[in-house]
Amino acid sequence: MNDPLPPLREVIERYDLGAKKSLGQHFLLDLNMTRKIARAASVTETDHVLEIGPGPGGLTRALLETGARVTAIERDHRCIEALAEVNLAFKNRLIVIEADALTANEAELLGRETPVKIVANLPYNISTELLIKWLKAGPALWSVMALMFQKEVADRILAAPGSKAYGRLSVIAQTASLPSRAFNLPARAFTPPPKVDSTVVVFEQPEEVFPALAALEKVTQAAFSQRRKMLRSSLKPVFGDRLPDALAGAGIEETQRAEELTVEQFKALALSLENSA
Repeated sequence: MNDPLPPLREVIERYDLGAKKSLGQHFLLDLNMTRKIARAASVTETDHVLEIGPGPGGLTRALLETGARVTAIERDHRCIEALAEVNLAFKNRLIVIEADALTANEAELLGRETPVKIVANLPYNISTELLIKWLKAGPALWSVMALMFQKEVADRILAAPGSKAYGRLSVIAQTASLPSRAFNLPARAFTPPPKVDSTVVVFEQPEEVFPALAALEKVTQAAFSQRRKMLRSSLKPVFGDRLPDALAGAGIEETQRAEELTVEQFKALALSLENSA
């Protein structure tokens, strides 16, 4: 039986952990919700979990309740002492690393303890950057991710071709992972409440790792940064004189625009670019 811990609101007051807007902090204090996030990632006692931005430790508690070991990266020094209290209550199964998640080398910090499950209520202001970073790291770093985003960002991750939300993030996320919507959370679930609702997205590994992710980034960057233009114009700087053959090889008309292409067509273009380098 774990040692009892005080309510999260009491922890926030005791350690003066008012959420900082500059760090994109919105704390989730409802333990039923944090346990739901842990279940979305199917966390069990055999898992090693990486958490980003644990804050006062609400989600951390839910993850530790499963019996898993947790490594948490926290940038806010104010939270370190509060998390030490959580570690004691859960028999030293929590390691807290004070660092910036954007610049942290997860593989180096975790050593041989990879792949891990990454579960986090991400700071909104860096959520997309962190996702791209982890998608690039691939199966060497993670097996499953359950991540909280602003609902608008989640919609972009999951968007289908032809929709307004479909863009570069959709193509990269759906190439480097198998994303699915777990559930939505209303703004009132958080302290302080953000101006928008949130969504937990679960990412699983695809059957095969796509070998040309860097090329895909170049292609999608060019295509969607000028999404009103036809592809014969927007992709010309990337492919040069090879563009007509690349488009034809992927079954794409030169007059099409970025939002009309499927993920598979973007992958074909990326492979064409990679192979011609």
